[in-house]
Amino acid sequence: MADALPQADQEVDARGLNCPLPILRTKKALARLEGGQVLAVLTTDAHAGRDFQAFCQQTGNPLLAQHARDDGVTVHYVRRRPAS
Repeated sequence: MADALPQADQEVDARGLNCPLPILRTKKALARLEGGQVLAVLTTDAHAGRDFQAFCQQTGNPLLAQHARDDGVTVHYVRRRPAS
């Protein structure tokens, strides 16, 4: 199933951080990416799934996938929206 996940251009390790820090680190990392590039964010916060869904809906950056791994880490794949 791992081959069905998006290919990330950059990764942010936000494991051990609670809201809002994973989102803040995501926002900062997305600002450095080109439109269309994909960011993978590793989190352990139980509420991160909802947080990323809301963040992506509000910012227009598509949430491509959320993958819960067996080790308690969830990986969120966010595509940087094209510059307007």
